[in-house]
Amino acid sequence: MVMNRMADLQNEIDYVSQREIEVHNLTNYIQKNLLDMESGMRGYVISGDEEYLESYYVGNRSWQDNYNKLYSLLEEDGRQQQHLEKIKPIIVNWVSAGGEFVITQRKENNIEALNEFFERRTGKRMMDEIRTQFDSFIDTEKNTMAKRIEKLNQENRNLNITLIVMIILVTVITISTAIILSNSIVNTIRQVIRNIRSITDSEIDLTTRIKVKSHDETRELADAMNDLLSSLEKQSWIQKNTTDISAMYQEITDTTELSQTFITKLAPLLEAAYGVVYLRKSEGRETHYVRVSGYAITDEPGGTVSFRMGEGLIGQAAFDKRIFLIDDMPEEHFKVTSGLGESSPRHLLIAPIIVDGQVEAVIELAALQPFLSHHLTLLDELQDKFGSAIINVNGRMEVERLLAESQQLTEELQVQSEELQAQAEELQMQQDQLSLTNELLEEQKQFAEQRAYDLKMTKDELEEYSLKLEKSSQYKSDFLANMSHELRTPLNSIIILSQMLMENENNQEMDMEEVREYSRVVFTSGKDLLRLIDDILDLSKVEAGKMEILADEVNVTEIPQLMKNLFDPVAAKKNVSFEVKTDSDIPPVILTDGKRLQQIVKNLLSNAFKFTNEGSVTLQISSAESEKVEELLDLDEEVPVLAISVTDTGIGIPHEKQQIIFEAFRQVDGTTNRQFGGTGLGLSICREFIRLLGGTIELQSEPGKGSTFTVYVPSMTQELEAQAQEEVLALEEAAATTTSEMEKRIESTREEEVESSSVEEVEEVEDGSFDEQLFKGKKVLLVEDDGRNILALVKVLEKKGMKIVIAKNGQQAIDTLQESSDFDMIFMDIMMPVMGGYEAMQIIRNDLQMHSIPIIALTAKAMKGERDKCIEAGASDYITKPLDMDQLFSLMRVWLTEQVNRDE
Repeated sequence: MVMNRMADLQNEIDYVSQREIEVHNLTNYIQKNLLDMESGMRGYVISGDEEYLESYYVGNRSWQDNYNKLYSLLEEDGRQQQHLEKIKPIIVNWVSAGGEFVITQRKENNIEALNEFFERRTGKRMMDEIRTQFDSFIDTEKNTMAKRIEKLNQENRNLNITLIVMIILVTVITISTAIILSNSIVNTIRQVIRNIRSITDSEIDLTTRIKVKSHDETRELADAMNDLLSSLEKQSWIQKNTTDISAMYQEITDTTELSQTFITKLAPLLEAAYGVVYLRKSEGRETHYVRVSGYAITDEPGGTVSFRMGEGLIGQAAFDKRIFLIDDMPEEHFKVTSGLGESSPRHLLIAPIIVDGQVEAVIELAALQPFLSHHLTLLDELQDKFGSAIINVNGRMEVERLLAESQQLTEELQVQSEELQAQAEELQMQQDQLSLTNELLEEQKQFAEQRAYDLKMTKDELEEYSLKLEKSSQYKSDFLANMSHELRTPLNSIIILSQMLMENENNQEMDMEEVREYSRVVFTSGKDLLRLIDDILDLSKVEAGKMEILADEVNVTEIPQLMKNLFDPVAAKKNVSFEVKTDSDIPPVILTDGKRLQQIVKNLLSNAFKFTNEGSVTLQISSAESEKVEELLDLDEEVPVLAISVTDTGIGIPHEKQQIIFEAFRQVDGTTNRQFGGTGLGLSICREFIRLLGGTIELQSEPGKGSTFTVYVPSMTQELEAQAQEEVLALEEAAATTTSEMEKRIESTREEEVESSSVEEVEEVEDGSFDEQLFKGKKVLLVEDDGRNILALVKVLEKKGMKIVIAKNGQQAIDTLQESSDFDMIFMDIMMPVMGGYEAMQIIRNDLQMHSIPIIALTAKAMKGERDKCIEAGASDYITKPLDMDQLFSLMRVWLTEQVNRDE
């Protein structure tokens, strides 16, 4: 009776757990299908790209299948089936009156109907009703399950009481029977009692079994005990082998070794006679899986070495992301060989290893006997762990590869250093020999002195060249730091706002105006990134000799109106006068590269407006004076030459810096907190383009009064085209050295970013109410000069209930803190105009004596030692741009919690 009742309880428990899981899964699948349809529909409405409709149509097909499965699953629960029958018409109504209607209107480009539909919020009300119905459905299911569980608990308590009563009864009967029956029965009962007690004390050997010779109730009790021991033994076997296999991954740093170790350990455990592991490999956009390790495989041809997604059974398993278990395979499918002969496995198991929705590997196993349930359970337990191990080992392999490349570069630098040292020693030996010759041969004194003088000049030139190289290295380092800031700043706002837009798809907290504003900022940031990348590519093409000059007839009279159209809005926005003047004697058409000429003029005008806050900017187009042409240009024949000048009333350029502004990687102000920002590439690109066009550029400037850049552009002839090609060839010869130096600099920057990205991981606080209470009402000073980042951060922080005060630079931050010091936290950008973050943090800590307030440094300058530099300046912690908002909130929780504890 006890065993039957235990079996009934176990069946009831299995039914409750499996049914509840499947009901919840199918309910979630239906809701996910509807969310996919809604997201696909909205994506199509916003972008017009029909690729978004793929998820809509897939969801439309899937939700009905999941609904039918759920309806069938609830066959014994008529109440829940009726509940589902109420939900289905609402879904169908949303599909027809919402999804299909919106898609049809969008295809017909009926914007008015779409606007009316979204203003009435019909689709949203239907979706809200669907969610409400599903919530009610889940609540009902939970209540039903709760009642079943309570019933099971009560039956379990009754069973325990029954079992206790029966044990007492059996004990009494045993004692009575012991007087009559033989000692063998007594010994059997004692053995059963000992095993029961050992289970209670967790000291039993699970491999032992109770042996009895009688065929009475004692035998049944022993059999039940043996079944329990077998079940516990299987569970122990699964846990032990899972732990053992997971422990093997710790010291492995190669995916092939990892796969071989895994299959070598797993195949015998599953009693498989054959096993292989295929790992995912990507080449461009194509993904395929390659066999990297095996168990009991031979070198004879046969089998699959690689496959693509969906190719064969194994490819289909990867495509479907599910386990294939096939019994009764044909004998000719595969042969397992040994020294005594061959055998044909009849049972095949194919399992994909999935990590974050992507199949990282596929395992194929064949066995002579069927795979048992605990084999499949073990494989299921190991899937996630093996997939995570593959990801971790790939990460370690990539780090080791980068370290190896760094070591190789270091060794090459060491070799070059030793060669220079040897050359220096050889030069020293030559100087000693000259000195000895001077002492022995007095008559050659004058020659020796001249020789020594020449050597000194050479040494001075070498020292000067070394100094120039050192300065060039510093300029490029500054350029890379500034470029990192320029790239990361728009990228930061793109990541934050896109994350908020992505989260909005789930919770629908934003209105359309916020979505439009965020989308506008993301679009503007993307255009800024594209402009920076185009500038870098243009300069790199010129330095590498890859820039092509396409000469064609250019209508000079179109340039003035084109520039007016482009820069009139800029002038109006800055309240600066913009005038274009054209002389009457200019040639209407010249032969040159029109695209490059327009880019030169646009770059010069952009610089002029950037550095002019009041006054005017003037574009003058005229014919160049013959004296200027003879002085500046080496032309063998008379050709038309345009003189295009851009004059501004801006800040001007000091005389000592009027040449370096045209050099790549150099600026008038190369620091990261310079007032006007920028990358310093515009004038370098202008100079190189005008040189390829056969012309030159001239600068006249005075600090505080403005600047005039004049470009002299000759109409191209065959001779000038040949000269341009010679310039390209000369640049190609110098490209190798420049490219090598840039690659080393970029590689160095990558390695330093690897070092700087190791920010301490902060333990997540699982209680959401604690976070809300911790952030709500906190006053934060945000010191940031980029408006896009300000918008993104303010929106995110205000949603947490925080109060935000903005300062555009370090000086404004100091002024704000002097007026009011009741801030709970400070976010400090590093690279800002007027006063940078380092100086501001030092003043806050030292002059203002504000030592307890947490300061988190936000910087896009991810260079080596940057964290230590920020901490030394007074920062409490440090995080790089683009910001990971989860990481930022983790840092905030740590410091705000510490501040609360300190206050208490």
